[in-house]
Amino acid sequence: MKHVREIGGMSGTGDAEGGAPDVTLRTAGLPDWLAPVADAARTVRGEQLSRFLPPKDGAGRQSAVLILFGEGERGPELLLMERAGSLRSHAGQPSFPGGALDPEDGDPRTDGPLHAALREAWEETGLDPHGVQLFGVLPRLYIPVSGFVVTPVLGWWRVPSPVAAVDPAETARVFTVPVADLTDPANRATTVHPSGHRGPAFLVESALVWGFTAGVIDRLLHYAGWERPWDRENTVPLDWRS
Repeated sequence: MKHVREIGGMSGTGDAEGGAPDVTLRTAGLPDWLAPVADAARTVRGEQLSRFLPPKDGAGRQSAVLILFGEGERGPELLLMERAGSLRSHAGQPSFPGGALDPEDGDPRTDGPLHAALREAWEETGLDPHGVQLFGVLPRLYIPVSGFVVTPVLGWWRVPSPVAAVDPAETARVFTVPVADLTDPANRATTVHPSGHRGPAFLVESALVWGFTAGVIDRLLHYAGWERPWDRENTVPLDWRS
């Protein structure tokens, strides 16, 4: 959804005061601990990330998410948000900032997803995109339940900025999760969807991260060499708070 406002140096059209955010992919200047993620992004294939790949007939709505790594008080961390419980799609589910491409984002086959990832993160969390260094793009994936073709865009939060839920009707909260918590076996589990599909999950920051977001995090931890052995037979229901 397009919000007409000015926050973090961007207007409602996605243009920045003093120039649009830089969407050049650059690995120079990344902290050493991010090198394994950048390396994995260069070689990983879509089928290594998910069994759900974009339809070959080109169907699906083009979208992008921002996988933003920062450095907090407890070391490396990821930026996540929790969708509002009133939404029709993925209500109450933790996710990466992101959404559908707008026409002004540009070509979905080139830099359109990069622009969209930064724009959506700004619209949803107030993130200042000028403090983000984009350093990689993962293969496009598919979310069957919503029909989105998703391009995961990797970013380094080079200059942190304040973030919070911008529109409570869309976002319940914005939070960061230490990578140390994501790799802690005590916080890992397997969810079983009513459809019977099993997938990885993370119990972190009073949230159950599951579905597409958890699947991407799980594979990133694996291919970056950060994964620690965990009990895949430990299951948790989606209504885990009940």
